[in-house]
Amino acid sequence: MDITANAQAPSQLLRLGHSPDPDDAFMFYGLATGKLPSGRYRFEHILQDIQTLNERATRGELEITAVSLHAYPHIQDKYALMASGCSMGENYGPMIVGKRHLEIHELKKARIAIPGKLTTAFLTLQLMLGNDLNTVVVPFDEILDFVQRGNADAGLIIHEGQLTYQNNGLVCSVDLGQWWLKQTGLPLPLGVNVIRRDLGYEVMREVAAILKSSIAFSLAHRDAAIRHALQYARDMNTPLADRFVGMYVNHWTLDFGDRGRQAVNAILDAGSRAGFIPSCTPVEFVGQ
Repeated sequence: MDITANAQAPSQLLRLGHSPDPDDAFMFYGLATGKLPSGRYRFEHILQDIQTLNERATRGELEITAVSLHAYPHIQDKYALMASGCSMGENYGPMIVGKRHLEIHELKKARIAIPGKLTTAFLTLQLMLGNDLNTVVVPFDEILDFVQRGNADAGLIIHEGQLTYQNNGLVCSVDLGQWWLKQTGLPLPLGVNVIRRDLGYEVMREVAAILKSSIAFSLAHRDAAIRHALQYARDMNTPLADRFVGMYVNHWTLDFGDRGRQAVNAILDAGSRAGFIPSCTPVEFVGQ
C-alpha cells in the first residue's frame, strides 16, 4: 500500500495506545517523530502502562492499542488482532524472581506480586502453577522494590526488569519463556497490537500497513530509534536498552509468521481449556 496516498485529504485522528517502554518507543519512532508519512491518518500517542491499556481496551476506548495477548479473548468483540507489533520471546520472557530461588511447589504457596491479571505473564503463570494462587497486583515498575522490601515472596516481572532484577539483589526462579518453550516448542507471545473493528476493514487494513511500516522504519534506522527509545529506558544504558529492544522488536514484530500464529493459538487454547479465558481461536489477523 502507498501510505502517502490521499495525503491531501482531511486527516483522520486515531489514538494509539502503547507502553512508555523502550521497545514500544522504538517501534513507533517514525510515527512519533513525524519522520514516517502516515497518509490520511494522524496518530495521537497515548502512553500508559499495559495493565491500564488492557483495562481501557475492555471498554473500547482507544482506536488502536497495545494490549497483553491475555486480554484479547475479553475484547475480541471490539478489537481485531494485528499481524504486526507483537512482543514475542523465544526461550525467554517474564520471570519469577525473589530473594532466594523458589521451587515450583514453593511458588504455589508463595505470595507473588504480579503486574496485572490481564497480562500474558499472569496467564502463563496460571498455566504453570494453577489458579489457586496468592497474588497481589503491583505496578510493573514497582515490583522489584516491592519484593526487595519483603512485601511479597516473589515477583512476576516484565519489560526491562528482566534485565535489571539482579541490581535489586534478586534471583530468578523461573523464566516463563523457557518453561513455555519446553512445554510446547513454541515462542511465547506476550504483547500485541489491536485495532477497533468499528473503524471498518479498509481503515483497519491501511492502519495495519502503516504500523508495520513504522516497525520496519525503526529497524532500518536502528541507532536513531534507539536514541529515541532511551528516554523511556529506566535504569538502562544504551547497550542494555539496545539488547532489550532486540529481544522484543525483531522479525516476529514485523509479522507473526506461521510459527508465531501457531504460538498465539496455542497459548489461547491452553488458557481456554484451563478455564482461564473465553475461547477465541482460531484467531484472525489483520494485515500481512
